[in-house]
Amino acid sequence: MRDVAIVATSQARNTTDSTLTTPELLMPVLADLFASLESLGVSRSDIDFWCHGSCDYLTGQPFSFVSAVDVIGAWPPISESHVEADGAFALYEAWVKIQTGEADTAVVFSNGKSSSGPVDRIMALQHDPYVEASLWPTMTATAALSARACLDRGVITEQQMADVAVRSRADAIANPNALVRGIHTVDEFLAEPLVHAPLREHDIAPIADGANALVLAAGDVARAWSPRPAWISGIDHRIDTQRLGARDLSVASSATIAAQKAGVDQGHIDAAELHAPFTHNELILRRALGLDDNVAINPSGGALCANPQMAAGLARVIEIANRVTSGSIDRGVAHATSGPCLQQNLVAVIENR
Repeated sequence: MRDVAIVATSQARNTTDSTLTTPELLMPVLADLFASLESLGVSRSDIDFWCHGSCDYLTGQPFSFVSAVDVIGAWPPISESHVEADGAFALYEAWVKIQTGEADTAVVFSNGKSSSGPVDRIMALQHDPYVEASLWPTMTATAALSARACLDRGVITEQQMADVAVRSRADAIANPNALVRGIHTVDEFLAEPLVHAPLREHDIAPIADGANALVLAAGDVARAWSPRPAWISGIDHRIDTQRLGARDLSVASSATIAAQKAGVDQGHIDAAELHAPFTHNELILRRALGLDDNVAINPSGGALCANPQMAAGLARVIEIANRVTSGSIDRGVAHATSGPCLQQNLVAVIENR
């Protein structure tokens, strides 16, 4: 296996009602990304592969991702790909591309505008098209089914869910990209009315528009481009059935397998960024990944404080990579999910060497 590391990152400020087009969202992010590498003499022509994560359904037109190529530029010629999913899954494709030896460097970028349409209904199209999708189950409604399953089985409590929200919003105070932040109490949150029983407003991530990007490099290139690369020591992606009635919604079996394959248990974990847009998602994932109480969970505030569709998973990778690069942690876990009720799960172990 080739050593691959994250050597540069960039994130846009999340908003709730952006009027920017896809190119307008991405252009400052990619400009900032390359500005961070210019001092080393790195330019766009030094990138072997580009991979983009987004969703045509959010934009409302077929092949909308083609407009992102305008941001990359037509010259010099590029090798480019697109994943109809969160940018974290584009990261997986780029990592595989480097592993094959077809590239030594790659840019991974993603964007999503949750405010451009009824995102709750749009994401219902992820369901089985014959039985479930035709009922138009919203993201929040299916998440409520999962939360109810967890509560009924006694694996979590409403107080624990509120605890997650309290901690996340307090941690988000230091994150300029978060949309909700502040100091709250469990009692304050539990006094809120139910939105989709058993979920309250604090249990649900706010709608967000955002974009982000990172640079991957292999071996000596990574060492030359960064004084402290964030090495991806393990990465894996697993999928459960999309049929809600055919799986236990109180667990994330595919996340457990992905964590094992990625090597989460092969050393101490300092911090984990879990793609958990609902409070109970975090509690499920902590068990699935085997994370103990000594692990700092979502120190950025996590997706619960800003959840741009198709970019929130890559944001989790960026948050851990930035902490490794800065020296604040030595080994962390980044997680991304897709599909209803944690159906798909990608886990990456990122560390200093």
